[in-house]
Amino acid sequence: MLIDNNPKELEAMEAFHRGDRQEGLRLQEEFASEFREEYKNKDHCPCKKACRYHGNCKECVAIHRAHQEHVPNCMRPMINQKIKPLSELTEHTISYEIEPPKEILRKE
Repeated sequence: MLIDNNPKELEAMEAFHRGDRQEGLRLQEEFASEFREEYKNKDHCPCKKACRYHGNCKECVAIHRAHQEHVPNCMRPMINQKIKPLSELTEHTISYEIEPPKEILRKE
């Protein structure tokens, strides 16, 4: 099952945007139901960083909300995808001012 950019969830968001809340909620529940079934015994976390809370989204997100220093590793690609078009406004020159931290990745 594809989680990121899932066609059913994208369709649900289209329904919400056109004002069809009932259809959006129906599609969203279908996605959630399929997700629960597919991943009830499998790892769904895309995070590659070694972390005690790997796969435990509820606690991970709560921790990040609490300290508000940065977002969970698994959310970074999505947020970076949203930031990239803004960076194009300055020909991505912000990249000269940023040095990412060294991180420990988990072994697969």
